[in-house]
Parts: sequence; structure tokens; C-alpha cells
Amino acid sequence: MNKTELTSKIAELSGLSKADSKKALDATIEAIKGALKAEDKVALIGFGTFAVATRPERKGINPANQQAITIPAKKVVKFKAGSELAF
Repeated sequence: MNKTELTSKIAELSGLSKADSKKALDATIEAIKGALKAEDKVALIGFGTFAVATRPERKGINPANQQAITIPAKKVVKFKAGSELAF
């Protein structure tokens, strides 16, 4: 399912117009992105939790020349599905 299909499904299930559904979906995504940029956890009961995790620095190998390299630490978004999401 892509964003357009999701917008259509939201409109169908909620009774909103497709334009209003798109605005609601866009606002939801922006709110989640804003919270994650502030390193807050976003918990949607019955769906799951989005959180920011720090991936530590690690050693790797450059596949082009087989030399050892250091991959720097970075922050990544993790999603943990809620127990009610299982089907």
C-alpha cells in the first residue's frame, strides 16, 4: 500500500474527503517526524512505538578495495510493533 492508497482508505473508513484525509495523514507524519527529531518516543497504543536509537561506531570493510574502515556512529529510527498489531 502506498501513500495514495492509504489516503483513499482513510477517506473511505472515516468519511472524510480525500483532500482532508491527505492533510490529516501529512500532519500525522510531520508530527511523528518532529517528535523523533526531538528524540522523543512516539507510542501509538495498539499499533506500535517509534523511537530513536544510537548505532555505535563500528569497523567495516570497503568492498571496493578490501581495506578496513571505521563506520561512524549515527542515530536511526526503530519501530517496535504493538501486540495488537499481529494478525
